[in-house]
Amino acid sequence: MKVSLLSSPMRHFAAVAEAGSVSRAAGYLHVAGSAVSRQVAALEDALGVALFERRQRGMRLTEAGERLAAHLRNVAEEGEQALEMVRGQHAVGRRQVRIACTEGFVAGFVPAVMVHFREAHPDALMQFSVVAPDEAVALVLRKEADLALTYRVAPPKGCTVHHDSAAPLVALVRKGHPLARRRSVTVADVAACPLLLNERGTTSRLLFDMACSLRGLAYEPIVVGNSLAVLLPMVREREVLMAGYLTAAHLVAQGDLVALPFTRGELPPRRLQLLSLEGRTLPPLVQHCSRVMAEAIRAAAPHRARKA
Repeated sequence: MKVSLLSSPMRHFAAVAEAGSVSRAAGYLHVAGSAVSRQVAALEDALGVALFERRQRGMRLTEAGERLAAHLRNVAEEGEQALEMVRGQHAVGRRQVRIACTEGFVAGFVPAVMVHFREAHPDALMQFSVVAPDEAVALVLRKEADLALTYRVAPPKGCTVHHDSAAPLVALVRKGHPLARRRSVTVADVAACPLLLNERGTTSRLLFDMACSLRGLAYEPIVVGNSLAVLLPMVREREVLMAGYLTAAHLVAQGDLVALPFTRGELPPRRLQLLSLEGRTLPPLVQHCSRVMAEAIRAAAPHRARKA
């Protein structure tokens, strides 16, 4: 059987991949479930590969099925863009950019980048969602966000990486803090101070907890929250806040805070990544936004974390 992207078996496959079950796909297509099963089986026979794992509670895509489904989504999106161009609704690509990011970027970095980007594209619609690291990736995978900016301990599957760099935690203190003149600090140094901490589930909290556990260190935070924008102003004479450098780069540059790196080997590594959906052709506007964000990350990266 010759396989076409517009063929009936391919349309039935796409429906099952989207719905997650034969019965739901049959409902969307207004056909019998047996007809959907036959079409999917015919496509698998023609390709010589299994596209689904049959389970009691639905159909799960195999690795080959994931690749095919991603390609079909990409083709569908390109078709939508072509129709928009024909209708004359957009002169160059889609005029919106959807960004998912973790909370550590919203205190200063993302707003500054968005202002700069809108100066070049005043007619663009900028949408951003502040979510947990795994959810930022999930939004990209579900095509509900164009780009994800997040800290990662391990690279995610199904994503194209547009920027990747080391993103170690720093200890943020005021200039008068007893640690402020150190070139670097240890986990024990920080654990002994009054701590302002992110809630559990964030990469910063995960890495710090792991490091403390390995060293048998106990700590008692004075404040735990899910907003660095709230925690940053609470750093006073004795408090320590741990975050990525980009979180407080604007405050370090102004001299309001000192960013102290941890001594090498004190904390497990993590990465800062800018991601999009693997196999997707990004609209020109999103491509430009990706380049602007990557350049801003490189420009903000310190040669030395501390600011005297």
